[in-house]
Amino acid sequence: MHTIHLKKGFSPRIAGLPERQLRLLDLPRHVGMAPAQIPFVKPRLLVEEGDSVSIGSPLFEDKRNPRIRFLSPGGGRITRIAFGPRRVIHQIVIAVDKDEPCRVFDVPTVEQLNAIPRTVVVDTLLRGGMWPFLRALPFMDLADPDTNPPAIIVRLGDDEPFCPDPAVYLQARQALFAIGIAVLRKLCERVVINLVGDASILADLAGQTVVQHFTGCYPSGNPSVQVYRTRTEPGQNRSWFIDGQDVILLGEFLRTGRYPVHRIMSVGGSLAPAAEHVSTRAGVPLRMLFSGGLGGRPAARPIVGGLFTGYTGDPDGFMGFYQNALNLIDDGDREEPFGFIRPGYRKPSYSTAFLSTFQRKPFPMDCGQHGEVRACVNCGTCATICPVDILPQFTMKCLVADEVEEALAHGLLDCAECGLCTYACPSKIQLREVLRAAKVQYYKEIA
Repeated sequence: MHTIHLKKGFSPRIAGLPERQLRLLDLPRHVGMAPAQIPFVKPRLLVEEGDSVSIGSPLFEDKRNPRIRFLSPGGGRITRIAFGPRRVIHQIVIAVDKDEPCRVFDVPTVEQLNAIPRTVVVDTLLRGGMWPFLRALPFMDLADPDTNPPAIIVRLGDDEPFCPDPAVYLQARQALFAIGIAVLRKLCERVVINLVGDASILADLAGQTVVQHFTGCYPSGNPSVQVYRTRTEPGQNRSWFIDGQDVILLGEFLRTGRYPVHRIMSVGGSLAPAAEHVSTRAGVPLRMLFSGGLGGRPAARPIVGGLFTGYTGDPDGFMGFYQNALNLIDDGDREEPFGFIRPGYRKPSYSTAFLSTFQRKPFPMDCGQHGEVRACVNCGTCATICPVDILPQFTMKCLVADEVEEALAHGLLDCAECGLCTYACPSKIQLREVLRAAKVQYYKEIA
């Protein structure tokens, strides 16, 4: 095992860390899919309102590659398909039957894995709806099934507040994880497990494949940062990555022949009634994840995913396809009386100007910017905190001036989209969104 310590970055002390105990959630009456939250995908609907579906029935496919399909996380009836502007599909809602029908796929046995060719494994994962769990760097789009990656990164742990702990979702599922690793080794010769956090689970991974242990500041669990810190040639920038819990789903799919819908999710944040891990299913309604619900908390904002890279969720919506964390924090949309002269004893910040820098206990975080957007002053804070050594302030200015080539030279494609530059910027500039939008636009032009 090789240990890599990340010196650049920042780990804010935020209250609301989920406990490791696991609570079993009741079966939801409705589950849903949110195609609009899946990056780059151009969905083509394969169902209509009123259709009956089974677990594993295709709901929509990607127009760019119709072989890539997204399957139903529940068995029942399609009750609603919600569209937004320009017919963007926001939600596909399924009313779950008591006796859910489930589609069974023809899959090879674990013993047959070594004997079958790679193309058979790829076709099996495509038919079973498991392929979308594989994504490709640097744009984090769906992996291309017709290409061979230089490496597949298994992200075991994420230090972004507050994502599921691998010690929780690996418990009693190590055998399925090992099967998932065996599937990945059929897709690529080099499979690397990047472990973040508690090293006590290393004993469960011994002998499976190469293991790298990342320590240090956030975002040591970001796959782009991990590649940046370990790459030996430029081609490794196009490695694939997959979350550790999704590797378990690969193993479950191969063992049972059924589309897996079980998930371990984390619930955290300073306003969460109970910061914990829950055992539930894919597409669960957000309201079910908080014991006590969201009612009576008008200032609370649900964040689907990590606090830095997640998105604001609709309280009546559902968990995203890739997100396994839900955080409830203060909206912060109010004025702070005499805030300009307050010492900030309980205000989390990257800056050392507040007295909170002398505290070591976690602080409640809110969504307030605590200031208005101003022009960039070239303070260099974003460059100091950036874990991939780009110059976000100059990259942003190149993009504003429409100098895309110069922005690429500054390292635009190395951007890990971790959100630290936005968090630390004293001018309140949404640097992450500017750089992310530029990467998306560049990708669409070269695709």
